[in-house]
Parts: sequence; structure tokens; C-alpha cells
Amino acid sequence: MQVLDIQGLKKTFEGSTQPYLFSGVSAQIAQPTVIALLGASGQGKSTLLRILSLLDEPDEGDILLQQVSFRSMDQRSWRMKVCYVAQQAVMLSGTIEDNLKIVSYLHKKPHDHQLMSQLLKQLDLEHLQLGKSAADLSGGEKQRISLIRSLLLRPEVLLLDEITASLDMHSMKLVEQLLLNWHREEGTTLIWVTHNLEQAHSVSQRIWFMGNGTLLEDSPTTEFFQQPATDMARSFLQLPSKGV
Repeated sequence: MQVLDIQGLKKTFEGSTQPYLFSGVSAQIAQPTVIALLGASGQGKSTLLRILSLLDEPDEGDILLQQVSFRSMDQRSWRMKVCYVAQQAVMLSGTIEDNLKIVSYLHKKPHDHQLMSQLLKQLDLEHLQLGKSAADLSGGEKQRISLIRSLLLRPEVLLLDEITASLDMHSMKLVEQLLLNWHREEGTTLIWVTHNLEQAHSVSQRIWFMGNGTLLEDSPTTEFFQQPATDMARSFLQLPSKGV
């Protein structure tokens, strides 16, 4: 059974001078995979993640999670299985602990205090006082708390939008290691938008490359970095075109 089946997604914006942001985006994920979603700015990578998490709607196309269309599943059930971690972490009013427990409350699931403690320790946050206001956290701390909040749902698909861009090198490596271990142990599929090509190369098994208003390439990571199929991808990687 396929984890995710993306069928012909199209997204347009009212008032835009372009006919669409992207069109004909199709891809299948047959088994749990770590995918790096690459492309130049403005190609719709973040919008695609928002559509996959039902925070935005496609103008055309369908998304199937384990062969069930998003149109046939209520949004709460979908979002328990497909979680989105934004580039700019959003903290709700209240304490750090309130922010970590909110997902259990909203989705009517028991709060896993042991898992929360483990994740805080793995991301070097065990020193935080959970009764402290979440508004007082640094940007990097908010980003890691936001990630833990999503992991507490144990989703089947985790959508990551530039989540390490504001982190220092030490914290970035902790996040990468945690997510790769989580993928192996929990069988979670990761779709990870990043502009860090070294990160994309080291963490992913497949590359989705967006260009020319569509998903231009879908290939194994090593193949993409060594022999990209299109001149646009070669230019993105700063490789000479095939004709040179």
C-alpha cells in the first residue's frame, strides 16, 4: 500500500501575472522514505507542503494517503497522520508545556510524557523550565519545540519546511540525527524542504526537484547530484549543461 500518492496537483493565485504557481505535480511514495524537496525560490515548495497538510487547497488534483483521498477524510484525522512543521515556528500563548501538550488535547490522545522528555533531551532542551512562557524562548528553541510537538503525534508523514535554517550547527546536527533515527525506528516518511544542498545530500534517499512550474525530477539522491536529468537541475547544482 502506497504511503502517499500525489496526483496532478495544480495551484494558482488570484491576481498573479503567471497562469499558475505549479501544475501537473505527481509523485508516489511506495514505502517510508526521506525526501529532500529542492528548487529555486518561488517554485512553490512551501505551498506544496501546505497543500499536503491541508493548510491550503489545490485547484486541481488529488492526494491519497494509504489509498484514501483527502476529500474522503476529515481534516483532523488527516493532520494526525500528516504533520507540518513550518519555517517560522508558531508558539501558542501559555507555557512551554502547554505548547507541547496541545496536540494531545486537540486530537484527544493521551499525552506521552516519557516521549516528550526523551525528545527534549535529544534536542538539548532538557534544561528548559516547562512552566516558562513559550514567548520567552529563542527562535532556535521555538523551532525545536515545534518539531517535538509534531513528533508527539507519531505521524506517518512529516513535512519539514526549512526547519534548521535558524539553528546553529550543533542544533542542526542534533535535529538531523533525531529525524533520521525517528525515520528508521518509527517508519515515518519525511518530506524536507531545504536550501542546504549538503544537508539534502546527507539526509535524503530521494530528491524531488521543482522547476518550470512542476515537479521536474524525482530520483534517488546520489543519481540527482551526480547526473541530474534536466539542464535546470544542472544549473541549480552549478554543474555544466550536458552540451558543454
